[in-house]
Amino acid sequence: MEAESEPYVRLAALRQLHQVVGELNTARSLADTLQTVADGVVTGLGYELACVNIVRPDGDLVVAALAGNSAAEALITGRVGSRESWERRLSMAEAWDELRFIPHTEGWVLLDDDVPQWHTEGPEPRFEDEWHPQDRLYAPMYATGGGCDLLGVISVDRPRNGRRPGAWGREALQMYASQAAIAISNARLRANMQRALVRLEREQQALRASEESFRQAFEYAPSGMAIAELGGDQHGRLLRTNDALCRLIGRPASVLRRYSFADLVHPEDIGTLLRTSAEGGRAELRLGRRDGTYLWVSLRNSVVADTTDGPRFLLTHIEDIEERKRHELHLAHRASHDALTGLPNSAELRSRLGSRLCDRPQAVAANDVEALDAAYGDVDDPDVRTHGYDVDPVPGSLYDHHVHSVAPDTEHDDGTKGLAVLFCDLDGFKSINDRFGHHTGDAVLIEVAHRLTTCVRDGDTVARLGGDEFVVLADGLGGADAADLAVRLRNAIIPPIRVDGRTVRVGASFGIGWAACGMTTDEVLRSADQRMYVEKRSRAKVHRRAG
Repeated sequence: MEAESEPYVRLAALRQLHQVVGELNTARSLADTLQTVADGVVTGLGYELACVNIVRPDGDLVVAALAGNSAAEALITGRVGSRESWERRLSMAEAWDELRFIPHTEGWVLLDDDVPQWHTEGPEPRFEDEWHPQDRLYAPMYATGGGCDLLGVISVDRPRNGRRPGAWGREALQMYASQAAIAISNARLRANMQRALVRLEREQQALRASEESFRQAFEYAPSGMAIAELGGDQHGRLLRTNDALCRLIGRPASVLRRYSFADLVHPEDIGTLLRTSAEGGRAELRLGRRDGTYLWVSLRNSVVADTTDGPRFLLTHIEDIEERKRHELHLAHRASHDALTGLPNSAELRSRLGSRLCDRPQAVAANDVEALDAAYGDVDDPDVRTHGYDVDPVPGSLYDHHVHSVAPDTEHDDGTKGLAVLFCDLDGFKSINDRFGHHTGDAVLIEVAHRLTTCVRDGDTVARLGGDEFVVLADGLGGADAADLAVRLRNAIIPPIRVDGRTVRVGASFGIGWAACGMTTDEVLRSADQRMYVEKRSRAKVHRRAG
């Protein structure tokens, strides 16, 4: 049960991580952003204490925000640690990719330096990877726009599960630190630009100086910036872009002035763009590059007036989030797919199967008048009850936006097609594991997964349920079609498999079940499993008689 629940735990953690990353850009000020960064570590990453240390102009680091412990917050917030002490800590720590870890066995040499720190009390570790009260884990943050300029350091303490973070936890903290650095840089940039905009409104006599200040903030911003028309026939047309945006999408400024954002976004994201650009707002969408590829970006719009009573424009800030999206897809894939074979895992199989089932079976065809009358009841509205049912069914009914799954009659082929569920159990696999070891067994499972995948159609699902059990979902099949598919899959599995110079063989037993609305996913899988065991026993009897 614990192994089966792990994908659900990872999916829940991924959703929580995605939520706290999204909240980074909702803070209005730099102080709010720093506190949001600290709060996100505690609420989204599973640590009891988080501290955000920010590099000051003089190079030293100040404790700018803390979450998880009010006593620690009152004691160390605002305290400063020298850059020299911080560099010493980061250089002596173990490198966990971009993270830095100092175990308690080595951290005693740092107890007297000037870095503000707080250690919660706790018992000594009982096992190797248990967290010690004096372990130290740091996530450095670097300024956006390339380079290795240290922006700050997130320090964390006491994971809630009591263990040092594993590979997935480290990757999540590292990705969060990267997004936090972007959010802090953006908050500083927004503060600078807001000050420039205030000066434009209040300092009419110093308009040229203010324009130059705005121009420099715009042109030299590390992220993409654009000014577009707001309203009118050419709403969204790009009037001005900075070098960072031109480099981001591979198009010169002279060319970009011929386009609007609607010309550049992915066709599927047009609706998102229109909702965002009406009166300002933020969105994540894809922008087209010159080479025809698309790049995920975070787009933030602000409405700006040229003068007090002059025309209004959209000031747009564009941030590259391709890497974060790639990480999200990677983490989602890991949570929904088997690590050994790469096939969908048990959780993903149940999700795909469950999406095809509703809790009420479809007992009648849509043009069966009497059955539809029974389903809808006595309805006097002529728009609903029309003889022949030439109009659409009532919105929200069991017939709305759902194609019911039905099980064909396998004894009398009436032409009905359904969603076949083929449960596969490998014969002889345990003996291979026992004789040759798990390395050979793993190689057999990988090869079987490959053979099953190559024998099904595009759109069919091949999943590993666990151990040596596989499940195939194939839609649009009749009874004879499903039987033929089971034969093809079995014939694909039984040829010899070469592993490390030796030849091994496995057989396969298949049970064919059918997904039908009104059944649960467990009922569907149990039905196919039972039929597989019936087939296995039947074949065993035949084998004994033949012997």
